[in-house]
Amino acid sequence: MSKEIKEQVKEAYTRVANSGAGCGCGPTSCCSPAQDWNLSESYSKVDGYEADADYALGCGIPTNDAKIKEGDTVLDLGSGAGNDAFVARQIVGYSGHIIGVDMTEAMIEKANINKQKLGYNNVDFVLGEIEDLPLKDNLIDVAVSNCVLNLVPDKKKAYQEVYRVLKPGGHFSMSDIVLRGTLPKGIMEAVEMYAGCISGALQQEDYLQAIKDAGFKNIKITKERVVEMPDDVLMNYVCCPEELEKFKASANDIVSLGVYAEK
Repeated sequence: MSKEIKEQVKEAYTRVANSGAGCGCGPTSCCSPAQDWNLSESYSKVDGYEADADYALGCGIPTNDAKIKEGDTVLDLGSGAGNDAFVARQIVGYSGHIIGVDMTEAMIEKANINKQKLGYNNVDFVLGEIEDLPLKDNLIDVAVSNCVLNLVPDKKKAYQEVYRVLKPGGHFSMSDIVLRGTLPKGIMEAVEMYAGCISGALQQEDYLQAIKDAGFKNIKITKERVVEMPDDVLMNYVCCPEELEKFKASANDIVSLGVYAEK
């Protein structure tokens, strides 16, 4: 099942890369009719922002809380077309090194095109999966990720891999989608929503526990934002208006969460 999910997610993001524009880390990332809704935040005032690398596929700005320093080696997990990698490059300068890992070949191609245009020789994009990172142990100072870990079927293995490649004393900053309570069955089962970051999400307490189980310490929530999904989007995934009203009246939430943790 995990292999099937990966292929579906890869196909969705290949379509985004080939179209030249994304629609957001919501159902729109899979080309649904609801093109005006996404979970992303504006990078317009962020140093190092490169518009051609931004497909609006994230749900936060993880570099804001990543404590990246000049000269650091930074890993961008699920680097896409390079948006967060280029922001990190602005911080580390010429003496640092950025490594972006993505499992979608089309995204790696787009990222390298953007890299060449910018003339960065200390940024590398590598094809690979987060559950089996093609990197040596104890290599990375800081890892960042933007709405990607929730797409990974084996989150426990993913965080173990992040822990492995971080240097002792290294840390990560992740923006991700988590759940509080229970989503309607249709949303949880929709492949389109999985590729759009929602139905693959864990309960918030399970998400934080997976990080703890991997060995991380000093785990801190740096940001919480409840995601308000439009009714016309939700109606595509619930059985009837009554189910929609029941969901909206409940204490169940979709949350954009920022998390910081240290090795």
